[in-house]
Amino acid sequence: MVKLTRIYTKGGDGGETSLGDGSRVAKHDRRVAAYGTVDEANAAIGLARLHVDRETDSLLARIQNDLFDLGADLCTPEDSKRSAGALRVVPDQVAWLESQIDRINEALSPLESFILPGGTPAAAHLHLARTVTRRAERLVTELAVEQTVNPQAIAYLNRLSDLLFVLSRACNDGGASDVLWVPGANR
Repeated sequence: MVKLTRIYTKGGDGGETSLGDGSRVAKHDRRVAAYGTVDEANAAIGLARLHVDRETDSLLARIQNDLFDLGADLCTPEDSKRSAGALRVVPDQVAWLESQIDRINEALSPLESFILPGGTPAAAHLHLARTVTRRAERLVTELAVEQTVNPQAIAYLNRLSDLLFVLSRACNDGGASDVLWVPGANR
């Protein structure tokens, strides 16, 4: 368990931060941007939790914990000498997301159009969390071009955005209250 007795260290005052292996990088480093955006997605999910039922809240709480695992994974470079024993996202975490997507999607009406982010407050917040998750995924895949990244981290973000999409539909009366895109409607 982590124990923080002091919140500020002044270690980042010069524009650098420490990674999980102790190395120092610029705060604008691609790795920091990637796990920082995962943290942002986590915060957006926290907002969504204020608007959902108990079952969905429990599901999102589990995801928030997994996102901390993902952040820990990303902040410790895989090719570091000190990466042995680092916390990594595992295939079972991705498989759990897939099982939730399948379970929730089964009850939804089929899609007949693209959906605009909106509907109920819960759905709107879940759509926001989905788009932040997609941004995190883009940043992690960009990082993976330059450095070794756990492929399960990328898969997790990809599945999470899909799950947030189906959850948003579920929170829109099973898709009945989805806001549909009407191509060219305002020409």
